[in-house]
Amino acid sequence: MSEAAQNNPAFTPRVFSGIQPSGGLTLGNYLGAIKRFVDMQGSGVETIYCVVDMHAITVWQDPEALTRQTRELTAGYLAAGLDPTQSILFNQSQVAEHAQLAWIFNCVARMGWMNRMTQWKDKAGKHAEKASLGLFAYPALMAADILIYHATHVPVGEDQKQHVELTRDIAIKFNHDFKTEFFPITQPVIEGAATRVMSLRDGSKKMSKSDPSDASRINMTDDADAIAKKIRKAKTDPEPLPSDLDGLEGRPEARNLVNIYAALAEMPAAQVMADMGGKPFSEFKPLLADLAVAKLAPISSEMARYMQDPAEIDRILSGGADRARAIAAPILKKTYEIVGMVGAGA
Repeated sequence: MSEAAQNNPAFTPRVFSGIQPSGGLTLGNYLGAIKRFVDMQGSGVETIYCVVDMHAITVWQDPEALTRQTRELTAGYLAAGLDPTQSILFNQSQVAEHAQLAWIFNCVARMGWMNRMTQWKDKAGKHAEKASLGLFAYPALMAADILIYHATHVPVGEDQKQHVELTRDIAIKFNHDFKTEFFPITQPVIEGAATRVMSLRDGSKKMSKSDPSDASRINMTDDADAIAKKIRKAKTDPEPLPSDLDGLEGRPEARNLVNIYAALAEMPAAQVMADMGGKPFSEFKPLLADLAVAKLAPISSEMARYMQDPAEIDRILSGGADRARAIAAPILKKTYEIVGMVGAGA
């Protein structure tokens, strides 16, 4: 995190990130986000993690499902090892400052910036006029999520990097417009062998809970037998594993399984190649299945335990929201003062 201090010398290094509670946590969510969140806590840098339920409702959500999915995602955070005494864990809608700062940023950001967002184009497609205004303004709310805590670093996947870049643009424009250096220029953190986990049935597509084939993904609620079965049936090619990473070129399914092994084993993919090179998939996949079961089955069991006690989950989220608000409220108050809003944020 020393780079954070170098890029934002006036700001205390602070990490913020969030995940939408849109249901069905997968291995991709775990390796690409939650595991990285857990690894960052206790490093001496303040870590703030959020269940971004306000982002979730930019598309229709069944209310009962949203409640359940918010708790399930929280259970996933906790079961994976996130300690709510070391990190701040809460759901976005409990901290009103997110929405309040988002309105300021809606007035700083420009329509052209939003129109260029790749995810807007992908999600709205040919039906942009039928999409919600919230979906269009999503990146400004994401900027508010980050900057309401003066976060200096945001761990994200490649698909969200553009939104962090927009956050930087908003911070720069705000600081320029109001002749201040109030907001930090946040740095995206994209690293790790499996920050983008691909489908077990098609190595060219991201692992997704929306894929109609359950065999395409490992759900964090899968038991040991289901995890092992899905790994053993994962699509591969007939060639054995190469001895170096260059040999994975043009072999997306092989690369995906190697990346998953590397991330679960917490070792470089190059080391996996050195250790496993020459093995056929009939030997490699059972090893990967055993590793995945050892790492993931305990998380699945712990998630189930947490879900039996929704009141405890709600208590943890509420406590986290109180701690988050203590940081956010003075930052919002100062923002209002900078903008010139009389008596606002008091």
